[in-house]
Amino acid sequence: MNAIAKAIDALNEGFGRLIAPLIAVITLIVLYDIALRYFAGRPSDWAFDVTKMLFGAHFMLMAAYGLRHHAHVEVDVLKRLLSRRKQAVIDLLGYLIFFVPFIWMLLTFGWSFFMRSFSRGETTYGMVSIPVYPVKGVIVFAAVLILLQAIAIVIRAIQQLREETA
Repeated sequence: MNAIAKAIDALNEGFGRLIAPLIAVITLIVLYDIALRYFAGRPSDWAFDVTKMLFGAHFMLMAAYGLRHHAHVEVDVLKRLLSRRKQAVIDLLGYLIFFVPFIWMLLTFGWSFFMRSFSRGETTYGMVSIPVYPVKGVIVFAAVLILLQAIAIVIRAIQQLREETA
């Protein structure tokens, strides 16, 4: 089971490192749009929509990486005072009570959100019609990555419980 957790960690680590530089691309697009406003007197027709979509994709795709590195908000003030066994129990209960319903909703509603957009050929409104469904598909893909990382965390919590009882 530890091999599964390590494989999931490696997947999310690699994917996070691959996606992280996307923020530099977003920054360059914003700078381009600012320069165009300043020198040409008008913004580009596409930069605002593209930066919105890329930032949303970046945020979602980095979520599993953040979960892997414990970068999300956790209420661990009291948890730190507990034994490792009790911490593992809290992790298991927390993921069962809070995470499972959240990820189920994210996958279910995200998939229908994506499919509706894809089936309609949804595009942005404006001078340049940019397809929206790829970004909406990112919601589902990111939810799968987050789910995998949660599985790795649960595997580790179960291992911790087994070590404490052995």
